[in-house]
Amino acid sequence: MVFLLLEALAGIMFFQFNRYQHSVWLTQANTVTGKVLEWESDLIAYIGLNSRNTELTQLNIDLQNENDLLRHLVQEQMADTTDTTELGERIRLSLENVTVIPASVVSNSVNRDENYLTINRGSLDGVRPEMGVLSGTGVVGIVAKTSPHYAVVMSVLNKRSSISCRLRGSEYFGYMKWKGGTPLQAYIEDIPRHATFNVGDEVETSGFSSVFPPGIYVGKVAAIKDSDDGLSYKLEVALSTDIAHLRDVCVVIPPHKEELDSMTVKPNSL
Repeated sequence: MVFLLLEALAGIMFFQFNRYQHSVWLTQANTVTGKVLEWESDLIAYIGLNSRNTELTQLNIDLQNENDLLRHLVQEQMADTTDTTELGERIRLSLENVTVIPASVVSNSVNRDENYLTINRGSLDGVRPEMGVLSGTGVVGIVAKTSPHYAVVMSVLNKRSSISCRLRGSEYFGYMKWKGGTPLQAYIEDIPRHATFNVGDEVETSGFSSVFPPGIYVGKVAAIKDSDDGLSYKLEVALSTDIAHLRDVCVVIPPHKEELDSMTVKPNSL
């Protein structure tokens, strides 16, 4: 027993005080942990497969109804082909060169001050830090760290998260932050006092960064409040994505991301 204790102590000291061995140990431990979490997630997903199929069926019905409505609206606008062509061109340009990497959530947290997700895609799949992560219902978070097969994502339910958002149909924007508490609401601060908006207005990404392209749905304005200093508005946003029950996501790579990052001016760099 003494021999085994000394062997264990030697192993701990070897990996703790040698930088290279410590790095290798962390990488392998992260990979093994990610694999175990993935197996656990797959088991939970299999158990809940019946309810998930019900949700997908309802989603298909809703999408079909929306498709029928959009087809009807397009037919009404066919008399003015200029507007219809311009709309189609805007949609095409917004999606051009945007690459997405599908992934599944293998671990998640929503009840801490700093919440993270782990997804089953990593650097070998093309995932890099500072890439945005989306679900079918909106914004999820930003990639913080990667290993060869997994990535850790800073959730929007993280007090360190700050995402540039705007009111849909206007140029008024601010930064969305989570204050803790319920996982279904966040706040956008620094909206100017002269801005015009209403409860129920939709919120989307502004595109003022290389993380998210513009126009990604975030949620709706649930309440309008004054900022702490009374000089601007603070908007309470009902988030469109239920992070607590998230399963499938995708990592989005906006066009020209590397070029934009290289040209971003940093403080004191000029």
